[in-house]
Amino acid sequence: MLDLGGNLFRRPVPAGGAVLNGAGECTGFLAATEWGLAETPVFLTSTMQLGRVYDAACELLMAEEPAIGVEDVIIPIVAECDDSFLNDARHMQVSIDDVREALRAARAPADGSAPPEGAVGAGTGMSCLGFKGGIGTASRVVPSGHVVGVLLLSNFGERERLTIDGIPVGRLLPPNDGTPDPPPGGSCIVVVVTDAPLDSAACARLARRAGLGLARTGSTASHGSGEIFLALATGLREERSQSASAEHGSLGGRDLDPLFAAVVEATEEAVLNSLLAAPTVTGRDGNTSFGLPAEPVRELLQTAKVA
Repeated sequence: MLDLGGNLFRRPVPAGGAVLNGAGECTGFLAATEWGLAETPVFLTSTMQLGRVYDAACELLMAEEPAIGVEDVIIPIVAECDDSFLNDARHMQVSIDDVREALRAARAPADGSAPPEGAVGAGTGMSCLGFKGGIGTASRVVPSGHVVGVLLLSNFGERERLTIDGIPVGRLLPPNDGTPDPPPGGSCIVVVVTDAPLDSAACARLARRAGLGLARTGSTASHGSGEIFLALATGLREERSQSASAEHGSLGGRDLDPLFAAVVEATEEAVLNSLLAAPTVTGRDGNTSFGLPAEPVRELLQTAKVA
C-alpha cells in the first residue's frame, strides 16, 4: 500500500486518474475524479479480497480519525489485480490484521534503503509478461528539482511481448520447462506521486502517461486486463476546509512535459524492477510463475548493443 503521510482526511491531496482498460476495480476512483482529491492512502490487493481490504481500511482509518463518519464519510482507495493463477481465490484470506500491518509498514520512517519489490504484499501472487511480477517502484528527478515516483502492481501481458530497452527479450529467452505461462489478462495498477504543485487536471494528465510506460515493456492492455492509473500531488496540499483553493498556482502546459517523460520512464523501470526482484513462485495446483533470469537478460541486452 501507499501512504502520503499526515492525516489525509484533514489534508487531502490533489488527485487525478486515467483508465486504459477498465477490466478491474479501484474504489474511490470516481470520488477522486469528481472532487480532484485523494483523502485516504492507496491500498492494493487481489481481486477477490477487495471488499475485505475496503472494510478493514474503513475500520482502521475511523479508529484514527473520530471525525470520519461524523463530519463526513470516506471512500477508501482500494485497487486490485487478479492473482488467481497462483492464489487460491476461492478462500477469503486477507484479515484486518494484514491490512493494519500493511498500513504500519507504509508509514514506517524511511531508513534510506530501497522499498521491497517483487513478490511482496499484494504482489505475492502476481505475474507479468510471462514471468513472476508484483510490486515495482522507480522515480525520477526533473530539471525543476521536483520528484516523480511510481509504485505499481504488475500483473499483465504475454511472455513473447516482454521488451526491455527495445529488445524483444521474451521471444529471445529459451522457453520454460513445459509448464504453462500465466494468462495475459490480470491488470496493472499504477500510482504516480509527485511533490510538484499540480491540480487535479494536471494529475489526470500525468496518470494517463503511465500507459506509455507499460507499452514500452510489452503491454497491449488485453481484454481481461484492467490498466488503472492514479496520480497524486503533494505540492498544493491544503487543509480539508481550504481544498477548493488548492488548484491555484498549478503547473500546466509545456511545464508538464518533463513530468510526463518522468512518468513514462519511471513506469517502464518499475515494471522491470518488479520482474527482476521477484523469485520463482509455485502456487495453487502446482501453477508456477518463473522469476525473470537476470543474467541471460543481461547477456541478451549486451549482445544487442554490440550488434
